[in-house]
Amino acid sequence: MANRNIDNAFTARGSKGASYEPTYAGALSFMRRRYTKNVKEADAVVWGIPFDAAVTNRPGARFGPQAIRRASAIFDNDPQYPFARDLFENLAVVDYGDCLLDSGNHAGAPAAIEREATKVLKSGAFLLTLGGDHFVTYPVLKAYAAIHGPLALVQFDAHQDTWPDDGKRIDHGSFVTRAVREGIIDADRSIQIGIRTHAPDTFGIKILHGHEIDEMRASDIAYAIVERTGGRKTYVTFDIDCLDPAYAPGTGTPVAGGPSSARILSTLRQLGQIDIVGADIVEVAPAYDHADITAIAGSTVAQHYLGLLAERKARLSGTEPDQGLNI
Repeated sequence: MANRNIDNAFTARGSKGASYEPTYAGALSFMRRRYTKNVKEADAVVWGIPFDAAVTNRPGARFGPQAIRRASAIFDNDPQYPFARDLFENLAVVDYGDCLLDSGNHAGAPAAIEREATKVLKSGAFLLTLGGDHFVTYPVLKAYAAIHGPLALVQFDAHQDTWPDDGKRIDHGSFVTRAVREGIIDADRSIQIGIRTHAPDTFGIKILHGHEIDEMRASDIAYAIVERTGGRKTYVTFDIDCLDPAYAPGTGTPVAGGPSSARILSTLRQLGQIDIVGADIVEVAPAYDHADITAIAGSTVAQHYLGLLAERKARLSGTEPDQGLNI
C-alpha cells in the first residue's frame, strides 16, 4: 500500500492518475477525482446540479449527483472497461462539486446554472454534468451555444421533451422546444434515441423509437447518430429513463419497453468519431432505485463519456489510431 492514500478526493496532489483506495471507503467524489474549484488545467470537469423542481411526475432527482458519485466508487483503481486503460493517466479530470441553488427561488435557477456553466466553460474544459431533472440541460446548452453556436443534440430518452413552452416555464418536458426555438440546437442535426411516448411536435428532429432500436444492433444505432450529427459540434444528453425500468427503476417518469443498459452502453462506446463538446446524465432519482441499479447505470454512462474523451485526447496527440465504428 506504499504511496497510496485514502480520501483521494481531498488528498490528491493533481488531477491525473488513478486512485487506490477501498471501493467501500473514502470520500465520494466522482470516480475519486479531486474536489476543487480550480479548473485551470483540467481537461474535464464533473459538476452536479441537484435540481428537480421541474418534474411532472415523481421528484427526487435532486439526489442524483450524490447517487451517481457514490456508485462511481466501483470504478476506482482498475483499468476502465471497455476502454482498457486508466482513464486518468493522461486526462486531467476534477470534481467541481455542485451548483448552489436557492431552493426557494426556482425562477432564478436557470440563470444560476447558466452562469456557473459559463464560468467552467471559459476554461476550455469539457463539462460533464450530473443532474438533476432534464430541465437543467437547457441552461447548460445555452452556455455551450454561446461559445459554439447551434449544437447537434444527441438525446437518449423515453420522452421527446417537445411539449408547448411559453419561454418562462420551469419544465423538464419542454426544454427541447425552447432550445429549438431559441436556436440553441440545430434540429436538422439532432437525434433522439429510445423514444416511447408521443408529443405534439418533433421540430424535425430525427427519432429512433423504442420499438425501432429493439430491432437494431448497437452499431446500427451508433451509425445513425454519426450520420445525423454530420460532423457538427455535439452535446449528448442522457435521460436515464431511456433505459427500460428493469435496468433503471430509479427515475421519475419510467416507461416500459426500453433498451437494456448493455445495448445503449455499447452504442455510446462507438461514438468516438463524433465531436462531443459536452454531455450530461440526468433524472437519476435514487429514492425509487433498488440496489443502486439506476445509479450504477448512470455512473457508467458518465464513465463512458470520459473514456471517449480520453481516447480522443490520445488520438489528437498521435499516440493512438482512430477507433471509428465497429460495424
